[in-house]
Amino acid sequence: MKTLVTTLTERGQTSVPSAIRQKLHLKPGQHLTWQAVTDHECRVIVQEANHKPRGAKAMLGYGKRFGPQKSTAEWMKELREGEEL
Repeated sequence: MKTLVTTLTERGQTSVPSAIRQKLHLKPGQHLTWQAVTDHECRVIVQEANHKPRGAKAMLGYGKRFGPQKSTAEWMKELREGEEL
């Protein structure tokens, strides 16, 4: 495969060239892991579709199973009511 070049935007974003996306069967929303190899080289690892996050990221969305979420205003009201006791 020939060398492909992309440009980094002001916001730190770049595009994966179409030829690479097709060859690696990349889909929108798929996770890529970036690892710095040297000061001028990095490795991008394609995560499996069923990849589950580890550590703190695994807890994202955990609270949803406990029912409807309160707004910040509702939490603050509840906390302030507790102070009055």
